[in-house]
Amino acid sequence: MKFGAPYYHIHRADFHRLLYDLCTGLTDKVTIRLKSHVSSIDANAPACILASGEVVNCDLIIGADGVKSTIRQHVVGRADNPVPTGDAAYRATISSEKLVADPDLAELVENPRMIGWLGPGRHIMSYCIRAKKEFNMVLLHPDDGSVESWQAEGSADKMRSDFAGWDPKLQKILNMVPSTLKWKLMDRKPLETWIHASGKVALLGDACHPMLPYRAQGAAMAVEDGAVLGNLFSRLAHPSQIRPLLYAYETLRLQRTAGVQASSRLNQYIFHLEDGPEQVKRDEEMRQAMHGEEGVNNPNQWADKKKSADLFGYDTDKAADEWWAARGEKEIGSLAALTEARL
Repeated sequence: MKFGAPYYHIHRADFHRLLYDLCTGLTDKVTIRLKSHVSSIDANAPACILASGEVVNCDLIIGADGVKSTIRQHVVGRADNPVPTGDAAYRATISSEKLVADPDLAELVENPRMIGWLGPGRHIMSYCIRAKKEFNMVLLHPDDGSVESWQAEGSADKMRSDFAGWDPKLQKILNMVPSTLKWKLMDRKPLETWIHASGKVALLGDACHPMLPYRAQGAAMAVEDGAVLGNLFSRLAHPSQIRPLLYAYETLRLQRTAGVQASSRLNQYIFHLEDGPEQVKRDEEMRQAMHGEEGVNNPNQWADKKKSADLFGYDTDKAADEWWAARGEKEIGSLAALTEARL
């Protein structure tokens, strides 16, 4: 564990359960409300307006409502403007028992790791989840008219035809897929700000920096956001500190997440090279990385020493603590006392 923690592959439902269990253990501090769809907000109050008509007043709104965020439009003052990447993705999950039953495939489960197949205009990433009980696949291919949705069904037969002639092992796996989901990949540029002008609304996760899947960092960046925000707001002593703490959060997070977004876009280019000299060079450098010859600017960004150190060596608490020591304590810490003195 080079960076102090393992590299986890986890099913979203399992991750949601972990977060839910943490929250339910804090019943005196956290209230979870289901069937409470937020149809709009009043950013100045602030308040959330539910689809039922109920108005929920609060001190602060954190819009962590995903890639199709409702809150984002209130913050940036314009409609979402995504750009097609030209790619779409199939998602499929297979029972690991099926792979274990095949001598050619069993080691993919017995020796769990991320496995990729790259080809012209397409690539596949796969890995075990749920304690090796399931084998998950994400298959990127040229878009042929899909929609941006997590629920849209795709054709398993069309998926197989898109990767016909690839690795025989892969063909065996794809023949085990009974059904698949398919979604259009849309790109969004970094926002100018994550904070509403009122200083009472902020964005988090995919709502402000949606990640393309080529770098597998969407959930990780959202968790980092939450960790930095939590660290900063653990110092809150007065409502007057909310606005500057939000801007501190943006200062610490916006450029980092923009860099990871760019890194994800780069992988689309690297993974989908057409056959030719550039592809041959990529393959040779990736092969060297697989044999432990890590370096700088390797096309396998997970094997690039500097990029890995920047990505996985980042410590959210250290970043927030250092900012507080350098600026926050002086600029924000005194606000509570000053405000109380004026009163």
